[in-house]
Amino acid sequence: MSYVHTLRAGVLGLSVAGFATTQAEAGTYNLTVDRVTIDTGKFTRSGIGYNGASPGPVLRFKEGEDVTINVTNNLAESTSVHWHGLILHYQQDGVPGISYDGIKAGDTFTYKFPIIQSGTYWFHSHTEFQEPDGAYGAIVIKPKKREPFRFHREYVVQLTDAHPHAGSRIMRNLKMMPDYYNRQQRTIADFFKDAEKMGFDAAMRDRLDWGEMRMMPNDIEDLQGFTPLINGKSTAQNWTGMFKPGERVRLRFINSSAMTYFDIRIPGMKMTVVQADGNNVQPVTVDEFRIAVAETYDVLIRPKKEKAYSIFAESVGRTASVRATLAPTKGLTAETPKMRTPPLLTMADMGMAHGAHAGMDHGAMGQSGDKAGMHKMPDGKMMPGMKHGTGAMKSHKIPDGTVMSGAAHASMDHSAHGKMGMKAGDKFYAAGSGLMPSAANGGKFLSYSELRAMRPLYKDREATREIELRLTGNMERYIWSINGVKFSKAEPIRLKYGERVRFKFVNETMMTHPMHLHGMWSILDTGKGKWDPVKHVVSVSPGTTAYMETEVDAPGQWAFHCHLSYHADSGMFRKVIVEGGPKAKEASLQPGKGG
Repeated sequence: MSYVHTLRAGVLGLSVAGFATTQAEAGTYNLTVDRVTIDTGKFTRSGIGYNGASPGPVLRFKEGEDVTINVTNNLAESTSVHWHGLILHYQQDGVPGISYDGIKAGDTFTYKFPIIQSGTYWFHSHTEFQEPDGAYGAIVIKPKKREPFRFHREYVVQLTDAHPHAGSRIMRNLKMMPDYYNRQQRTIADFFKDAEKMGFDAAMRDRLDWGEMRMMPNDIEDLQGFTPLINGKSTAQNWTGMFKPGERVRLRFINSSAMTYFDIRIPGMKMTVVQADGNNVQPVTVDEFRIAVAETYDVLIRPKKEKAYSIFAESVGRTASVRATLAPTKGLTAETPKMRTPPLLTMADMGMAHGAHAGMDHGAMGQSGDKAGMHKMPDGKMMPGMKHGTGAMKSHKIPDGTVMSGAAHASMDHSAHGKMGMKAGDKFYAAGSGLMPSAANGGKFLSYSELRAMRPLYKDREATREIELRLTGNMERYIWSINGVKFSKAEPIRLKYGERVRFKFVNETMMTHPMHLHGMWSILDTGKGKWDPVKHVVSVSPGTTAYMETEVDAPGQWAFHCHLSYHADSGMFRKVIVEGGPKAKEASLQPGKGG
């Protein structure tokens, strides 16, 4: 897919008041935003949906058409609709305080924009906690040209983590007690089990280390007690998709969760990944993959047997799971796999294997060979000291399986290596939660390092500058931030139209953050040059550093944030202002509202 010239001619040349007359096919769509009842089979509660349901409808567009979407707000409060991953004029992006003022109660807002891409995307509210309360839906865009793979039928598989508590209540509880929803607190019985396995002294040291950091090895998910849903259905409600044996079936996975990463597998079936975040990738066949919050993956499967298969998604903390069914005839139900044992974080997962402090800036911690004492992390936790020195750190694996040698741990400054702080082949990025992922029964697990673009979207060139974004926070106060500053107190990130910017994410927290830049593509640097995958969400694991590059080709102002709902609301959010370019006067910006 090559969108760049289309983007500049089609989007940037449009007036704010309306779109210029084109020969493109036009489509009109209507959405209502409504109070709905969400029934998971385990609990029922009031929520928010579109056209009377949650999830909302699957919006099917065609590449090259101009769409008009009338959104009528039937709520008693304001709302908004953000078209996640779509390239469009910033005033159509649907972020209150940045794109527009939102949609007031009782009003209808008309979105108009050209469809200049294809693939799997989704839409959701960007107002307060309406998205985790049910305001989300799917987008499928048919390409103009024939796709590089064939399939006989397709299904959207949209995941979410429905919770019996409303989003606003969850936020209050997390602020009051950050481990409010942690239902896997460790007990004295767990200590004696550890002592039996590793010895009393080792178990005691391990407990003391976690105590010094003021966290627990099962502190993997901020939010537990949810019921995962696939297309609005729980395991008991059993969403089912039909197939004929021998057919190729395309599954469009979308993670619309508020907070939950899922590991996805279809027992007895290989999956071939063909798209990531709406962009074609060179096919990768796997047994399992992890999908970050807000990511999309398209996979092809070919069930050959006359039997039912499970689509099984379990949270990375193994606290909840959901099963859907693929069946050749109606009435068949696939077996529900058992969830695997809940994992525990280790010091290696914290980037502290071989004494390394991940996510930290060691520049002020003394000279080589000095012994460091206790060090306070930016999120308020304490890390035990480490021994510095050239031989202190041996090779170890980061969460996606990449081996990092010598002193090349995630937090270091690699500015001496070429290409804006990273040489080809270095892999200071990670896929997934920060835990070492492994597929069931020893199968193959997808890694970011295996994603290669099918066709380059942009000409490969050196970035004009690098911007470092440290992902910071204080878990005890439940405050999340970028560079130690939350959104309400932060200055916008200012970019120049036409430049290529390299973003360096340094995750100084113990949580994984799916970072989402609106309006422009994110080229994830995996060391493959022009074949680096193009995404709209980049997942950054605890204690690691990730790099992405962006061609700044969309004037206006945009949101840039962690897509974990309660992290974004707590301050891990920025406004990006792109200055210059076509229609610069129309895109001249007023200060947006803080948050």
